[in-house]
Amino acid sequence: MKIDAQRFCIDGERRISLADLPTEVAPVYRSKQHYREMLARHVARLSARQQVLFASNSHALLVIFQAMDAAGKDGAIKHVMSGVNPQGCQVHSYQHPAPKELQHDFLWRTTVDLPERGHIGIFNRSYYEEVLIARVHPEILRSEGVPAAAREETIWRERYRSIRNLERHLAANGTRVIKFFLHISPEEQRKRLLKRIDDPKKNWKFSLADIQERAFWNAYMQAYEECIRRTSTRAAPWYVVPADDKKNARLIVSKIVLDALRGLGLRYPRADARQREALQAIRQRLRA
Repeated sequence: MKIDAQRFCIDGERRISLADLPTEVAPVYRSKQHYREMLARHVARLSARQQVLFASNSHALLVIFQAMDAAGKDGAIKHVMSGVNPQGCQVHSYQHPAPKELQHDFLWRTTVDLPERGHIGIFNRSYYEEVLIARVHPEILRSEGVPAAAREETIWRERYRSIRNLERHLAANGTRVIKFFLHISPEEQRKRLLKRIDDPKKNWKFSLADIQERAFWNAYMQAYEECIRRTSTRAAPWYVVPADDKKNARLIVSKIVLDALRGLGLRYPRADARQREALQAIRQRLRA
């Protein structure tokens, strides 16, 4: 079945309402076996594309995952990137800023983790937390030492601008940025949190903070809507992926990542005439 990635892309030109966007769509797979086969094909193609990315050493790919708790970020990263060479892929997760990080601007701690040329970087949460959780919980913003004059409504407009400028800069220097919001419904999140309580093997995943944050659901949706609209650009688009069906979400995500790598138009470096001549000379020596 064909996956239309553009169906989930947000153009950033108009306001969005997450309440109007689906958290579940018709499955792109016919059965569990078909899902496994589709994902395996995507993973194999991603692996092949990653090798070309690594060999060309001219571009990088930054993949950002944002979502409410239990939306499936970890699972998507694990399954979609399962066939990628770990030497060319790094995953970074971000929690509350450490004291040293609070002494810098809000982009500093993630900037040092940006992928180098030839690599794929994955951010499990990211600098977008600074216009999401920091907006829903003003006390976090106050703890960052932001000057009082800046702690007005204008701070969010300025942070959106800083993010757009960063992503435009990355694109101009060869880093492709794609961003996923895994869109889960409150009811599906409730079911998954209950599973974390009921399944002993998943107890470690449960956090009381997950329950506490559910009380701020509407505030988070408003923050996400504004953030996605203000920062979805052609250079760094947002994709709102229905996440109530984990398998479906993983197939959609893998297809979008694969399309992004294909869109770079890369190929293995070709040796010029002098290099080919040198290689042939070495070949003769090795055969001697």
